[in-house]
Amino acid sequence: MQQLPLGVRLRERATFDAFVAAAADAEAVARLRRVAQGGGGVLWLWGAVGTGRSHLLQAVCAAAPAAARAGYLPFADLQAAGMPPSAALEGTGSLDLLCLDDLDRALGERSFEVALFGVYRALEERRCGLVVSAAAPPSSLPWALADIGSRFGAGEVFQLHPLDDEGQGEALRRRAAARGLDLPEETLRWLSRRFPRDMTSLGDLLDRLDEASLREQRRITVPFVRSILGDP
Repeated sequence: MQQLPLGVRLRERATFDAFVAAAADAEAVARLRRVAQGGGGVLWLWGAVGTGRSHLLQAVCAAAPAAARAGYLPFADLQAAGMPPSAALEGTGSLDLLCLDDLDRALGERSFEVALFGVYRALEERRCGLVVSAAAPPSSLPWALADIGSRFGAGEVFQLHPLDDEGQGEALRRRAAARGLDLPEETLRWLSRRFPRDMTSLGDLLDRLDEASLREQRRITVPFVRSILGDP
């Protein structure tokens, strides 16, 4: 994969191997893997916060062939940085693979959607890949340009689902292992019972514990976690 546009960097741990999919999401993940390898197509992923939308879009880019020109645009982050959505799209129609994260954050402005339509058609004509994530399916969003909304709605649309308790535990174990951390079963259960159970929140907690463990050279036991996070 060649360098991403706009200096956006992928998280090193956002890979397919590090992703734990809910049973209902196996088809979506398999399809994303094919797109990443140059299979082309337009895919729309939607789901609640913490279902892995951003992780999967970054995993698609990370899995692209070395010679592929891939781009990842997180519209929530770009919006926070004050970048106009239309400016973020400039030049993306020439990529081999484009992933647009939190696209719903940029919708409602006709000029942006006209530019998006142009990018869509350019990628489709060249049989390249376009993967989009949003909080809702295309049919539920307030499009200013109905044509582009109907195009996405007629394509491949996948809903992502939250993990069950077993899946959440496995996802946390993998994240801990990727950092070289030993996450005891007792600590994992303690975290799951006391904190928000979506993977975004639990992943953020693990990041905090990782930093604290390195700083204090302590194992991630329940007493240590309680000293860092408190006991909600």
